[in-house]
Amino acid sequence: MKIKIILLLLLISCSLAAISQTTAETEIRQLLQTQTAAWNRGDLAGFMNGYWQSDSLLFVGKSGPTYGYNKTLNNYRKSYPDTTAMGKLRFDIIKIERLSEDTHFVLGKWHLQRTIGNLEGHFTLLFKKLNGKWVIIADHSS
Repeated sequence: MKIKIILLLLLISCSLAAISQTTAETEIRQLLQTQTAAWNRGDLAGFMNGYWQSDSLLFVGKSGPTYGYNKTLNNYRKSYPDTTAMGKLRFDIIKIERLSEDTHFVLGKWHLQRTIGNLEGHFTLLFKKLNGKWVIIADHSS
């Protein structure tokens, strides 16, 4: 009888972990879709809602590391001053990996279709669930 109870508890535990991971992945994918929609409207502030609003946010791009939400937003504004420079964004998610209950790693490819020349590259994102909300705490885009 004890073995049956232990097996039942193990099965329930595994099922709950799978549901939790599926929910996390769904929420992360939705956040990325929301960011894409904001970008494609020319709304950089809306796009940045997916990022951790902290001086500890890490963004690594071609110029090296940048720390802080406001510095990252300002860099985006300099690089993409208008909707022509921004173009239309598309993300292709290659992999989402659960690192812990509240931390996920995302690997993907980004594409900008623009009249002034298309751009594309890869990214890695580190998501953390803070105060009940998934946010990007580290972004390495190339």
